[in-house]
Amino acid sequence: MENKKRGHIEFIPTFKSAFYAPRYWGIWLGIGSVAAAAWIPPRLRDPVLGVLGWVIGRIAKKARFRAQVNLAYCLPEVPLAQRQTIIDNMFACVPQSTILMAELACRDPRRVLARVRWHGDELLNQLQEEKSNVIFLVPHCWAVDVPAMLMAARGQKMAAMFHNQRNELVDYMWNRVRKRFGGRMHARNDGIKPFISSVRQGYWGYYSPDQDHGAKHSKFVDFFSTYKATLPAIGRLMKVCRAIVIPLFPVYDGKTSRLDIHVLPAMDDLADADDVTIARRMNEEVEKLVRPNPEQYTWILKFLKTRKPGDPNPYKWPLR
Repeated sequence: MENKKRGHIEFIPTFKSAFYAPRYWGIWLGIGSVAAAAWIPPRLRDPVLGVLGWVIGRIAKKARFRAQVNLAYCLPEVPLAQRQTIIDNMFACVPQSTILMAELACRDPRRVLARVRWHGDELLNQLQEEKSNVIFLVPHCWAVDVPAMLMAARGQKMAAMFHNQRNELVDYMWNRVRKRFGGRMHARNDGIKPFISSVRQGYWGYYSPDQDHGAKHSKFVDFFSTYKATLPAIGRLMKVCRAIVIPLFPVYDGKTSRLDIHVLPAMDDLADADDVTIARRMNEEVEKLVRPNPEQYTWILKFLKTRKPGDPNPYKWPLR
């Protein structure tokens, strides 16, 4: 992306005068609306945002279709009506989590920290005391960026990899928000080495294991009730970074306006595992984190797009 400056290690968002052009005015209006919503008390805004998300979920036909496909493949044992409720609740969570992040970006972080419950915070404290290198295994969810920002606000150095947004202004603003409390952002198109360097320097890394990177370097392993092309990269990252792998998952409750951050014990069985075992263990941790709160997961992603030879594309649209 042209709106970035590449340093030796990190990827730094920079503002462009072109962002004042009329073609960005609609984006600015959206940014202003999100920022304004961050000043509304959570107990008042979350019910409204939940209804807004529910409505959007009924209008966004293709996104809803992808979620229906994913749930049908991954949770076929769940009755259809219940799967539809999960999708409705997922869409309700989207604007609620977005404004939570905006609140963290615009206001005193202590306001958000006061509504956070850390489940496993004692493990994080221990890792800090031991000065351990850490990589968090964080499934894609709607509040995925918030725990990293909160840890940075508490003084921990953080590093994360990201994909650029197609709209340059959105990309600039999104990454400025992520970097509000410091830390390093590494663009995936810059390769993995800058991220590795940061983790080895004591920055706690953030890694999402559930994207579909194609069949070439992936392993087909079980994922919920189906299978998925899974990149077993976390095993190699763990070794080269000399890091401990910690599963983590944030859950935002729109009814109470509280964020629960679940930190699971370290994955200490990967050191001598082969790639198939590592890939499956990654998926097992995703399942363990997602199952209790499936509405938090980004079921709209095409994480099942790579199939074994002969298996059809599950996302073919429209249905015939």
